[in-house]
Amino acid sequence: MAHLIKKEGLEGKIKVDSAGMIGFHAGEQADPRSRKHAEKRGVEITSIARQFRPNDDFHGFDYILAMDKKNLSDLKNLDKKGEFAHKIFMMTDFCRNKKVKEVPDPYYLGANGFELVLDILEDSCVGLLDKIKQEI
Repeated sequence: MAHLIKKEGLEGKIKVDSAGMIGFHAGEQADPRSRKHAEKRGVEITSIARQFRPNDDFHGFDYILAMDKKNLSDLKNLDKKGEFAHKIFMMTDFCRNKKVKEVPDPYYLGANGFELVLDILEDSCVGLLDKIKQEI
């Protein structure tokens, strides 16, 4: 998403970040395999892992995106009063071409798994960015 935002010249208008539901890998770079496969596509992954912060993130972002149904359920459980339900989506809700319900975990799927995840994310990020551009 950051790559697309930069490509469109929208860095000053759109803030993007990534966070996990648990902090197990907090402070670490993305998996080397993810970075390698992304680099083949001309995309540099520079983010550092962090844990989702409900108080900050629900208030600080317009879209809170889950990669899979478990993360979606966890996010909804953190929003006990439902006040942020309008912000919580599946990443795949924004896919234009891929017909998938969630983004699979590539870590046990080999090289093809990382390519599949990147295909899904590219498709959904283009759809999401188009939606955001209509709003700004």
